[in-house]
Amino acid sequence: MLTSGIILLEGGLLNPNPGLIFWTALTFLIVLLILSKTAWGPILSMLEERSKGIQSAIDRAHSAKNEAESILKKNRDLLAKADSESEKIIREARELADKVRTELTEKAQAESRKMIDSAKEEIEQEKRRALDVLRNEVADMAVKGAEKIIRTTLDAEKQKVVVNDMIREMSANRN
Repeated sequence: MLTSGIILLEGGLLNPNPGLIFWTALTFLIVLLILSKTAWGPILSMLEERSKGIQSAIDRAHSAKNEAESILKKNRDLLAKADSESEKIIREARELADKVRTELTEKAQAESRKMIDSAKEEIEQEKRRALDVLRNEVADMAVKGAEKIIRTTLDAEKQKVVVNDMIREMSANRN
């Protein structure tokens, strides 16, 4: 029916047409049959390959993750071992340094005691020598004094003059 230039089709969404339904269904089945014979197999095999590829990638990722975790654990263990060894080395180095420092201190103290003892002994020897020299000089002075006194008369005034002369003479000899 044609009215005012618009063609009205019979039926609509609310009025189904059984012939249209039949031919639509038949066309769908034919297209489905053609697609199943030509495209369905390759599509399914491609999807299956894709699924296998994805599963393989997931499996590889899991194995890589497990391997990485294993390596990480080994690295942590090695790091812990290295830390303990470094602490041991540092502790041993400190102990060795303390031992060396103690030995050096003891050596230095022994050496200083030895030097002090040597210096004291040398001072004592010099003191003895000086006392010996002094004793010898005093003895010489006494002998010379006695000799001069004996040569002269035993006058007290003369004795004083002789002793004073002898003292002056000895101090002049020293200088």
